[in-house]
Amino acid sequence: MNPHAKLISIMSLLLGTTITISSNHWMMAWTGLEINTLAILPLISKPHHPRAIEAAVKYFLVQAAASALVLFSSMSNAWATGQWDITQLSHPMSCLLLTVAIAMKLGLVPFHFWYPEVLQGSSLTTALLLSTVMKFPPITILFLTSHSLNPTLLTSLAIASTALG
Repeated sequence: MNPHAKLISIMSLLLGTTITISSNHWMMAWTGLEINTLAILPLISKPHHPRAIEAAVKYFLVQAAASALVLFSSMSNAWATGQWDITQLSHPMSCLLLTVAIAMKLGLVPFHFWYPEVLQGSSLTTALLLSTVMKFPPITILFLTSHSLNPTLLTSLAIASTALG
């Protein structure tokens, strides 16, 4: 990969992570998540091997579906409450949709089938990025909305993920 393209991808990853972590508006958080998704795709598909291309496509499809759920959750919460602030998540359906979206983005147990296949199709450095840096933005959103989310569902997801792991 061209060093300039690699630098742009890494800088875009840092930019997307920073935007998501520092935002308090749903649209900015969603924008940061999308920048992250689009920035990691060239790094996943860098080896130009069919396995790497398949991993990039799987990653893109799952992350796009999860981002659509985040966007739908935030819009339905804004429709019900009139608030676009991340910490003002109060509509029950929005809370459930956001929990599902974050579980998909993190690769938690009911939504984990894509994660090992993506890691197998990517290089070791990219797998390390996927397992660490790419988890910070969804965990930050989870932390910011944790007071509104169902603790029983979050505990069930955590226990199931730990048991399977």
